[in-house]
Amino acid sequence: MNQETNISAALGPTNTGKTYLAVTRMLAHADGVIGLPLRLLAREVYDRIVREKGVAAAALVTGEERIVPKTARWFACTAEAMPTQLRGKPFSFLAIDEVQLCADPERGHVFTNHLLHSRGSGETLVLGAATMSGVLHGLTGADQIEPRERFSKLTHTGAAKLSRLPKRSAIIAFSAEDVYAIAELLRRRHGGAAVVMGSLSPSTRNAQAELFQSGEVDYLVATDAIGMGLNMDVDHVAFAATTKFDGRQRRALRADELGQIAGRAGRFQTDGTFGTTASAPAFDESMVQRLEDHNYDPVRTLFWRNRALDFSSAKTLLATLKAAPTRKGLIRVGRAIDEQVFSALADEHNSASYLGSQDGVRRLWQVCQIPDFRKSGIDAHTRLLGDIFAQLSGPHGRIGEDWLATKLKNLDRLKGDVDAISSRLAHVRTWAYCTHRADWISDAVHWQERTMALEERLSDALHERLLQRFVDQRTSVLARALNAGEEADAVVLQSGEVKVLDHTIGQLDGLSFRPGSHARDLAGKTLRMVASAALAPEINRRLGQIEAAKDDDFTLSDEGTVLWQGAAIAHLQAGPDALHPQITLIGGQLGQDTLIGKAEFRLQAWLNEMIKGELKPLMGLQAKVEAGALTGLGRGLGFGLVEALGALSRDDIANELRDLDQPNRHSLRQCGVRFGAFHVFMPALIRPAPARLLALLYALAQEKPGKAFLPRPGLTAYVTQDPVSPEAARVAGYALFSRRLVRLDILERLADFIREAQKAHKGGVFSPNEAMLSVLGCSHDDLGSILVALKYRRKTKANEAGEGETWMPARNTHKKQARKPRSEKPVVDDSSPFAVLRTLK
Repeated sequence: MNQETNISAALGPTNTGKTYLAVTRMLAHADGVIGLPLRLLAREVYDRIVREKGVAAAALVTGEERIVPKTARWFACTAEAMPTQLRGKPFSFLAIDEVQLCADPERGHVFTNHLLHSRGSGETLVLGAATMSGVLHGLTGADQIEPRERFSKLTHTGAAKLSRLPKRSAIIAFSAEDVYAIAELLRRRHGGAAVVMGSLSPSTRNAQAELFQSGEVDYLVATDAIGMGLNMDVDHVAFAATTKFDGRQRRALRADELGQIAGRAGRFQTDGTFGTTASAPAFDESMVQRLEDHNYDPVRTLFWRNRALDFSSAKTLLATLKAAPTRKGLIRVGRAIDEQVFSALADEHNSASYLGSQDGVRRLWQVCQIPDFRKSGIDAHTRLLGDIFAQLSGPHGRIGEDWLATKLKNLDRLKGDVDAISSRLAHVRTWAYCTHRADWISDAVHWQERTMALEERLSDALHERLLQRFVDQRTSVLARALNAGEEADAVVLQSGEVKVLDHTIGQLDGLSFRPGSHARDLAGKTLRMVASAALAPEINRRLGQIEAAKDDDFTLSDEGTVLWQGAAIAHLQAGPDALHPQITLIGGQLGQDTLIGKAEFRLQAWLNEMIKGELKPLMGLQAKVEAGALTGLGRGLGFGLVEALGALSRDDIANELRDLDQPNRHSLRQCGVRFGAFHVFMPALIRPAPARLLALLYALAQEKPGKAFLPRPGLTAYVTQDPVSPEAARVAGYALFSRRLVRLDILERLADFIREAQKAHKGGVFSPNEAMLSVLGCSHDDLGSILVALKYRRKTKANEAGEGETWMPARNTHKKQARKPRSEKPVVDDSSPFAVLRTLK
C-alpha cells in the first residue's frame, strides 16, 4: 500500500452530490480518473467531461468501449477497466465511486484492489455509503472523511396499486421478465413507460431516459441498476419486489440495498417518496424508519483476491488465486467466474503446448476476464471463451478476421422482438471487448468501428422495439389530454378513420368501431367517452342511409353477413324456420334506438324480398301447401320438399311416391318439382345463386352460421376435400358419394344414359359406357362405386379385354312396404322432418 495518507472520502446516502463533487474536483486537477460501477454511469460522467472540457480532453474506458484521444486528460471508466497511470505516470487525481461495492461477493475484489492500491499523485477520493466509514479508516488509514447530508427528505408513503402510482414514479423489478410485464401494464393504463436496465447499451439507455426526462412518459420501469448513481427526475420509487436472485440464490434485499434504490426519489432539494406496489410485501415499521433515517449496518469485511499472480503454469496461477488475505477485515472472494472458466479451460488444454509458457497461461487468464455479457451460464460462457482462446492460440496468435466477420454478420439482423435484439446486443458486447485488445486482433481500430456501428444499429432497433411494445405516444398524449379535461375534438373521416385531438384512435367499419392498436388499451371509461363523442353522430347518419338505401346496395356474404358499402352491418339469426331468418345489426349501439329499429326493419324487408326472389319456386310451393292448394300425399310431399329446402332422396319417400296419384304429380310439377330417377327436386334451385342462398340458410338453421357448404362455382361433378354431410350437399343441389359430388341434374342425365343402355339388354341389365364416365367426370372404378350407392349391382365382370361388364338394379329396390291394417293408428317417427308424409298417407 502506498500514499495512504492522501486518501479522503465523501460518504453519505443518495442525493448528496458525491459523484458531482468528485468530477468537479477531478476537473480542477491537471488530469484525473474516476472508476464507476456501471458502463452507463461512466458514459454519463464522460458526457459531463466533454461538455466542460471538450471532446479532445475526455476519455471513456469500459470493457467494451474505449474513446481515448491522444490529448485525453480526464478519464471516466468502469472499475474493472480503470487505468491508474497516464502516459507512464500516476494520475494527479483518482476517485473510486460506490466504494461499498467492496462488500459485493461478485465484484467486490475489484473495488477492494483499487481501494488498497490505486492512488492519485495529488489526491485520492473514495465515494460511497456511510456504512464504509469504519472499514475505510481501519484498512487505509483514511481520516479525512467528509459526511454528506442528503439534500432532500425521503418519506415512506406505503403500498399502492400499479394503476394508482403517482406520475414521475420509478417502479423497480429485478428481472427482465418482470420489467417487461410491468411496462406492459403501464402502457395500457397510462400510455407508456420508459425502461432502464444495466444491460442496455448507452445509446438505448439514453434514449429511454430521455422519454422519461422529457415528460413524454410519466413512468420508468428499472432494475436495481438505477440505484448506482443514474440521475433522473424521479419523485417516487415503488418496489415491485424486495427479493432478487444474486447469481447464487434468491434472497431479500438488505436495508442498505433498498435505501440505495429508494434514494433515487427526489433530486437535489425536491423531496422524494418510496413504497411498494404489485405483489411486493409492505415494509415493516422498523425498515421504514431505517430507510427514512439512512441507518444501515456498517460494512465490516471486504472481498479480496490476491493480485500477485504467478503465471509460471496454470497450476501455480490457480494456487496464487487461492491465497488467503493477511490483513484483518478482508476475506477471499469465492470462486469467481473468471477463475472457474480458467480452471475448466486449463484442464481441457492441459497437454497443449501453448499452456507450457507464461505467455500462454497469461493469455488464457486474459481471455477469462471477458465478462459473461450474455448471462448464459458458466458452461456456455466457458465454451465461448474456449473458442476465442483457440483462435488466439493459432499460428498467427490473433483472432481470425474471417471468423470474427462471420460472428458479426450473424448478429447483424434488426428483426425480432425486444428479447431477440437484446440477446444480439449482449453478443456484440463480447466481440467489442475483444476488439479493444490490440494484441488480440489485427487492425483493431477497424474492428472496433465495426462492432460499435453494429451496436448502434441494434441499439436503435431495440429502442424502437421498446417504444412499440411499451410506449404508445399517441395514446399517451390522448389519455393525458382527456384526463386533463380537454374537449374531445372528434371527427370521422370519409374513409372511416376516427380521430380525436388530431390522433387516430381507430376505424369505423359500417356501424362497428374498431380501436387502433394504440388506443385499444385505453381505460374503458376513457375509450367510451372518446368513442361516443366521435361516433354517435356519424352512426346515426349511417343508420339513416341504410333505411333509405336501395336493395342493390345490400349483399349477402358467404359468411352470412349483410354487407353495405363493403362493410358488414348485420348478420342473420335463425328464425321460425329456415326460410325466414332474422336480421341483427352488427354494431350501432351508439345510435338512437328509433334509427336502429328503422335500419333493422329495412334490412329485414330486403332480406325477405331477396329470399322470395331467389327462391321463388320454393316459396311458391310453400304458399300452396299453407293455402291448402295441394291435398293428401301431394300436400305432404310439398311440405317435405319445403322442409328439406327443395330436394329429397327418392329412397326416403319411395312408398309415398308409388301411392302419389297423377293429379298431385301434375300439381307438383306445375310448382317446379321434378320427379327424377334418384331425387325429387326443383331444378330452378340448383342454379348457383339460389343454391348458395339455400346453403347459407341451411347452415344457419343447423346453428352453424359461417360454416355453410358452398359448392365450387361452375363444377357439376368433382371430388371435395371439405367436410360435408349428404344433407348439406343435397340442399346445395348435389348428391354426395364418399368424397365425390354430383349435381342432381347431372345425376338424372346418368339415369337417362342408363335407360338408353338398358334397351340393349333384358331385365334392366346395362353396360357402362363412355357417356356415363364423361358426364360424371370420373374413372371406371369411381362409376362402379356410384352405381352401388344408387342401388345397382354388378351382374357380370369384364373379360380380359375389359369388355362384357354388365350391371342391373339390385333386388328389392324400391320394394313397396306392407301396409298396416287400417284400424291401426299410424306410427309417426317424430325424429324425421318428413314424418307428416306418413301421417297424411
